Amino acid sequence: MIARKYHRLVFSFFMSLLMSGIMSLVISVFNLGLVSDILFIWLKAWGFAFSVAFPTIMLVSPIVFKLVEFVLTKEPTEEH
Repeated sequence: MIARKYHRLVFSFFMSLLMSGIMSLVISVFNLGLVSDILFIWLKAWGFAFSVAFPTIMLVSPIVFKLVEFVLTKEPTEEH
Protein backbone atom coordinates (compact mmCIF):
# COMPACT_ATOMS: atom_id res chain seq x y z
CA MET A 1 0.00 0.00 0.00
CA ILE A 2 0.97 3.66 -0.23
CA ALA A 3 2.13 5.68 2.77
CA ARG A 4 -0.31 8.24 4.21
CA LYS A 5 2.15 11.06 3.56
CA TYR A 6 1.18 10.75 -0.12
CA HIS A 7 -2.52 11.33 0.63
CA ARG A 8 -2.77 14.55 -1.41
CA LEU A 9 -1.06 13.01 -4.42
CA VAL A 10 -3.14 9.80 -4.35
CA PHE A 11 -6.38 11.73 -3.75
CA SER A 12 -5.60 14.05 -6.66
CA PHE A 13 -4.77 11.11 -8.91
CA PHE A 14 -8.04 9.25 -8.27
CA MET A 15 -10.17 12.41 -8.28
CA SER A 16 -8.74 13.52 -11.61
CA LEU A 17 -8.96 10.01 -13.07
CA LEU A 18 -12.63 9.59 -12.20
CA MET A 19 -13.78 13.14 -12.93
CA SER A 20 -11.94 13.37 -16.25
CA GLY A 21 -13.33 9.97 -17.28
CA ILE A 22 -16.91 10.84 -16.40
CA MET A 23 -16.80 14.34 -17.86
CA SER A 24 -15.07 13.31 -21.09
CA LEU A 25 -17.65 10.54 -21.62
CA VAL A 26 -20.59 12.84 -20.98
CA ILE A 27 -19.22 15.60 -23.22
CA SER A 28 -18.28 13.14 -25.99
CA VAL A 29 -21.75 11.57 -26.02
CA PHE A 30 -23.42 14.98 -25.75
CA ASN A 31 -21.49 16.37 -28.71
CA LEU A 32 -21.43 13.30 -30.97
CA GLY A 33 -24.17 10.98 -29.78
CA LEU A 34 -23.69 7.22 -29.57
CA VAL A 35 -21.69 6.90 -32.79
CA SER A 36 -20.01 3.62 -33.71
CA ASP A 37 -16.52 4.65 -32.56
CA ILE A 38 -17.58 6.49 -29.39
CA LEU A 39 -15.40 4.24 -27.21
CA PHE A 40 -12.23 5.19 -29.11
CA ILE A 41 -13.22 8.87 -29.18
CA TRP A 42 -13.97 8.83 -25.45
CA LEU A 43 -10.71 7.09 -24.49
CA LYS A 44 -8.72 9.59 -26.56
CA ALA A 45 -10.58 12.50 -24.94
CA TRP A 46 -10.14 10.93 -21.49
CA GLY A 47 -6.38 10.68 -21.92
CA PHE A 48 -6.17 14.34 -22.83
CA ALA A 49 -8.59 15.39 -20.08
CA PHE A 50 -6.66 13.46 -17.44
CA SER A 51 -3.36 15.03 -18.50
CA VAL A 52 -4.93 18.43 -17.80
CA ALA A 53 -7.01 17.44 -14.76
CA PHE A 54 -4.27 15.88 -12.63
CA PRO A 55 -1.87 18.83 -12.53
CA THR A 56 -4.84 21.20 -12.23
CA ILE A 57 -6.15 19.41 -9.15
CA MET A 58 -2.66 19.35 -7.65
CA LEU A 59 -2.44 23.13 -8.12
CA VAL A 60 -5.94 24.19 -7.08
CA SER A 61 -6.71 21.75 -4.25
CA PRO A 62 -4.85 23.81 -1.60
CA ILE A 63 -6.83 26.88 -2.69
CA VAL A 64 -10.11 24.96 -2.61
CA PHE A 65 -9.28 23.60 0.85
CA LYS A 66 -8.73 27.17 2.13
CA LEU A 67 -11.97 28.36 0.52
CA VAL A 68 -13.89 25.51 2.15
CA GLU A 69 -12.37 26.32 5.54
CA PHE A 70 -13.30 29.98 5.03
CA VAL A 71 -16.99 29.36 4.25
CA LEU A 72 -17.61 26.70 6.89
CA THR A 73 -18.56 27.78 10.37
CA LYS A 74 -16.57 26.69 13.37
CA GLU A 75 -18.22 23.97 15.42
CA PRO A 76 -18.75 24.89 19.03
CA THR A 77 -16.54 22.85 21.34
CA GLU A 78 -18.27 20.61 23.81
CA GLU A 79 -17.51 21.26 27.46
CA HIS A 80 -17.84 18.42 29.95
